[in-house]
Amino acid sequence: MTNLAIIGGTGLTQLGGLKISKRDNLVTPYGTPSAEFITGELYGKEVVFLARHGNPHRIAPHKINYCANIWGLKQLGIESIIAVAAVGGITNAMAPAHIAIPDQVIDYTYGRKQTFFEDDDFPVTHIDFTFPYHPKLRAALIAAAGRAGVSISNTATYGCTQGPRLESIAEINRMEQDGCDLVGMTGMPEAALAKELGIDYAAISVVANWAAGKSEGEITMAEIEHNLHLGMAKAGNLLQSFMALD
Repeated sequence: MTNLAIIGGTGLTQLGGLKISKRDNLVTPYGTPSAEFITGELYGKEVVFLARHGNPHRIAPHKINYCANIWGLKQLGIESIIAVAAVGGITNAMAPAHIAIPDQVIDYTYGRKQTFFEDDDFPVTHIDFTFPYHPKLRAALIAAAGRAGVSISNTATYGCTQGPRLESIAEINRMEQDGCDLVGMTGMPEAALAKELGIDYAAISVVANWAAGKSEGEITMAEIEHNLHLGMAKAGNLLQSFMALD
């Protein structure tokens, strides 16, 4: 049984090199997932791939059914998730096209379904979230980056905002004061839901642009697309190296 899943975000709606063997359209107690779950062989190992925003990219960050996505992966027997996402860079090290493996998260979202344990059928459950990203899975990604010669930041705090709009300069300044290195829109509640179901979870954050106020002028989609093309190529090399690890 496949036990590894890759969730692809903006810039990764399809997994290049995946030799597809199966497609699953699952029904979950939480509704419809973002897309079909695609099982296949990637660099010699079997994985399940899910396009977080759908394929084609059509679901805004605040409308993603995170519960259905994570529950569906659990149904398929997934034990580990690598989540790939485009982010904005806040601190100096987080330049466009750079890759970070975050170790902490701050959640600024609102109105999203945050837990599986809110219905009367479940007891009140408080998960430990000291380490939002699984330490051993993070260490494996960091080792894989070293083997592949991909320059990364091996620690970073990811700030998750509501979206779909980008942030104001004042909001980014506040996030920097809070200790955020990166800003994204999809890291929560995805990480917490995986934790609730006992699935190891780690992230590859690909910097698509400087966050608001960190460069001159406004952020453009052309800039984001250019940097994502460069950054996702690095992420692909990192994943290939990761799949080669024992």
